[in-house]
This record gives sequence, structure tokens and C-alpha cells, in this order.
Amino acid sequence: MERTSAKVVIAGGFGAGKTTLVGSVSEIPPLTTEEVMTEASVGVDDLAGLDEKTRTTVALDFGRITITSEVILYLFGTPGQDRFWFMWDELAQGALGAVVLVDTRRLPASFASVDYFERRGIPFVVAVNTFYGECAYTDDEIRSALQLGPDVPLVRCDARRRSSAVEALIRLLRHVLAGLPATPPAPAVP
Repeated sequence: MERTSAKVVIAGGFGAGKTTLVGSVSEIPPLTTEEVMTEASVGVDDLAGLDEKTRTTVALDFGRITITSEVILYLFGTPGQDRFWFMWDELAQGALGAVVLVDTRRLPASFASVDYFERRGIPFVVAVNTFYGECAYTDDEIRSALQLGPDVPLVRCDARRRSSAVEALIRLLRHVLAGLPATPPAPAVP
């Protein structure tokens, strides 16, 4: 049996739940680079709506999940603060696609992530993180606010729940596969 591995980026705004998602689905202890937030972030990081946030990713999160016996995904979670955006190009290089995690309490923090993957032509899905309770917006309202095209999948996801986060990853894989060109039939052998 031949195994295929693929790189997937877990992205989104500051505090959207990226580290939580990677940790909830990883079958290995996830590598995280979370550090305690200090006074140095005051006035630099926008903490509006994140009253209980005390730690932040400063480099990346890494995890692994076996989707089927043939498919393994390596997950790379991005840092969310603008000051760490220089790392995104390295993390996204060679990625099959991305899950853009969105917290609707802080929707503007998601705009840059959506733009990043659109501009680079990297397939992505938007996963609306519902771990703070029910979302007050409809899918159409979120789609409109993020200016998502009809071809970009939008899913609801609780990043804390493994089954929910796995569904977002599977939706990404289906989206990527749907975008692949159809394999032409093999030429007839004379």
C-alpha cells in the first residue's frame, strides 16, 4: 500500500482557534510555539473580544492526522498576528490547501487570511469556528462580509471537537479534488 502525504495550512486571524484545531485533530502530540503574552504586545496586538487570551503562537503549530490508511495530512498552523506574517510564505510553500478559521466576533481579522490564499491561488475552505456558542450570522452574511466566491466552501466548525475539525479537513480535501482536472482516458492501444 502506497501512502500519500500532504501539507495543509491552518490559518486565520489572531485568536481564531488555530492552535486549538491542530491540537484537537493531531494524532501525535502537537508541536506548538505558544508563549505567554507580555506587556510588549499591548498596543501591538488587537485583543478586542479576546479577554481571556493569555498565550499566542509565535512561530507555528504542527500536527499530523491520518485521514485514511493511504492519506496522511501534515498540519501547519500559522501565527495570527500581523507581525508574524513574514512566516506565512514559508508555511504555505508546497501546501495542498488551507483551512481559514474564522471567529465571527472578530470577522475583520479574517480578511487578510482569505486574501492571502486567493492571491496565491491556493485552494482553501472557510471554517466558521463556533466554539464560543452559536454564530449570529447566516452563511450568506458571512460569505458576503468576506466577499467569498461561490466556489469557496464555507463550513461550521468547533475547533475543540475532533470530529468537527476533521470534517473541515475532509471538506478541504474534497474541494481540492474537485478542482483537479479530469484525467483524460488512456489512448487506445492499436
